[in-house]
Amino acid sequence: MSDIKFKLVKWFLPAALLIVIGCSKNQKRIECIDDSLSSSAQFLISKQSPDGAWRSETYGCFKDGPTLTPYIISCLYFLPEPNEQIQTSFQKAVDYLIDMVDEDGNIRVGPFGLNFPVYTAASASRVIVLQDKSEKNRRAQTAWLNYLLARRLDESLGWEPSDPEYGGWSFSINIPRKPPKDKMKDSLLLSNLTATIFGIGALRSARIAADEPIWEDILIFVKKCQNYSDDATQSDPRFDDGGFFFCPADPMQNKAGIAGRDKFGRQRYHSYGSMSADGLRALLACGLTPDHPRVVAAKNWLEYNFTVKNNPGKFNEDREVLRNATYYYYLWSVAHAFTRLGVTVIETKNGKVTWPEEMADEIIRRQRPDGSWVNHFTDAKEDDPLVSTPWAAAALVNCRQLIVKDKTSTGKDCIQSRIQTEGKSTVSK
Repeated sequence: MSDIKFKLVKWFLPAALLIVIGCSKNQKRIECIDDSLSSSAQFLISKQSPDGAWRSETYGCFKDGPTLTPYIISCLYFLPEPNEQIQTSFQKAVDYLIDMVDEDGNIRVGPFGLNFPVYTAASASRVIVLQDKSEKNRRAQTAWLNYLLARRLDESLGWEPSDPEYGGWSFSINIPRKPPKDKMKDSLLLSNLTATIFGIGALRSARIAADEPIWEDILIFVKKCQNYSDDATQSDPRFDDGGFFFCPADPMQNKAGIAGRDKFGRQRYHSYGSMSADGLRALLACGLTPDHPRVVAAKNWLEYNFTVKNNPGKFNEDREVLRNATYYYYLWSVAHAFTRLGVTVIETKNGKVTWPEEMADEIIRRQRPDGSWVNHFTDAKEDDPLVSTPWAAAALVNCRQLIVKDKTSTGKDCIQSRIQTEGKSTVSK
């Protein structure tokens, strides 16, 4: 019996020590995350205008107010411990967005309209009711949501399910009506996965029922952006890797470039990280289960190719300069994708990785002294700190959420559970 006790103590001391060291390391990491988030919040608040809006100091198209405001306050709202200053900033911004709704429920867009109508409307409809669900706020949410829904490419605007653009949202400033057959389509008119994931977020926030037909219509578009075929006879393994690309109808807008033509003669596009994360989230939001083959394929691509150093995927040589243009957007989207799945440890091509820890450390390493983040690549305007900082901070919030969860599960209760399990195993031997 004494030998059994000795074996148990011999196992427990180093095992418990490792767990305690791990907990201590994660506690330090959480403290660093909190410091980083606090610093980023101070930076963002310092840039808020007196009327509650945010306006870029870098790009003219972001100086309007509506473009950046809902996007930034969505980040501020989800910080782990918002102080009074953050709450005041948040409320001022919400009031600004509510004031854009007139007495008839229309959006006051000004003489030139909104620069990014889908982004703005989708984000505004979400953030307005995060903290206050009063009748006034819900009325404003409905106004913004209606403005968003009027811009989805469906039958009401002349689009048909057979059209590559059908079901999604685009970057079009105007209502994206289908042009006549003899007229060339503007590239901004075409549905894309990024605008669509924002539209999806607004619908989920508004609690649109899962059995509403709109989800099936959106899924039609989302599937067209995945390198995957439900019909094995129509699949080409050289291209069907489960990942996603930006849009099915425009080679120029797919940042990774053209992958080639498959054995059926169809033009195919490379899968890449930011879009594969968006695509995975879209599949789940549209009602597919985590064990659905499409979801599994997307998850496998995202896990295998995961890295925090760059936006992963195969980019054509002439497109390499675009790889990291959306670096912080990639971190934001992949963090949301893995959080939605409840995944902490993933199997990459370089082995197992605890992604929240890897990502949190990399994000903190890249933070500037003033609390902001800036991308050196300019194509997606992430060189504007008011664009990169909310992406980075929101990704960090997701990392923190899972690190705290793991820390809780590896605490005293976990140690006790492992003693009991391993103890029984030792005795039985």
